[in-house]
Amino acid sequence: MASPSPDASFAILGPTPPIGPVVVSVPHGGRAYPPAMLDMLRVPLSALIGLEDRLIDRVAIAARRDETMLVQHSPRAWIDLNRHEDERDPVIDLGARVPARPSTKLRSGLGLVPRRVAGHGDIWTRRFSDAEIRARITADHRPYHAALHRCLAEARARFGIAILLDLHSMPPLGSPGTGAQVVLGDRHGSTAASQYVRRVETMIRARGVAVTRNAPYAGGHVVERHGDPRRDIHAIQLELDRSLYLDAALESPGDGFDATVALVRVVVDTLTAAALGDGPASALPLAAE
Repeated sequence: MASPSPDASFAILGPTPPIGPVVVSVPHGGRAYPPAMLDMLRVPLSALIGLEDRLIDRVAIAARRDETMLVQHSPRAWIDLNRHEDERDPVIDLGARVPARPSTKLRSGLGLVPRRVAGHGDIWTRRFSDAEIRARITADHRPYHAALHRCLAEARARFGIAILLDLHSMPPLGSPGTGAQVVLGDRHGSTAASQYVRRVETMIRARGVAVTRNAPYAGGHVVERHGDPRRDIHAIQLELDRSLYLDAALESPGDGFDATVALVRVVVDTLTAAALGDGPASALPLAAE
């Protein structure tokens, strides 16, 4: 993997500038836990798997051909790239300001630096200073978003359009066979022209996979920050049920790994064909879902 600098917390795979209109982001697949975390943990290190989009980076890398792809190495527990840098939790962050209207995620302990992990409770043995959190923002959060912004701008400059596919995974929704296995998020039509989301949705459904849009995941900070359909930069969040590609314990690759890789590949191909075939979509009305 090629990194933007030797000490970067993420890798950029593929060419820059991109040679296609689709750029892939994988912000929650990191498993490189900093040694500095160990003395801060109230829970076993293994408990933090619950915050990972477990092995989604392996799916993404296996599906990649020549697309430009950003893959975060630092774990979500260290800092969450899918949160605004102001979503700081005052319970654990001495430099945080109490927001007038905290988000649901922040109230539940899943802010910029997560406070809790499902099934285990509080993560940290102590609170963090303002300087500690700012250091993580400076070292990890801002460089990733700056690189993603640059890649999308370069793709748009070359093709007149750029599409960001922000790849995530989710716990199973309900009992097997009862819930959607894929959720597409476009912030209710605000981060991507509906024609691109519809095309992916139709393709996934035609392959016999249950898919829904914006429920229960409408897309997070990554697509909200980088999607700008009126400038022909479109951003779609793709959530995959972990049982599609992991084993029964949801920890290691399962029997469906190759099929899930193929599904992601078709999603990228579908978006690429739509972008190159349709060209700029700035004249199209945005969906009002």
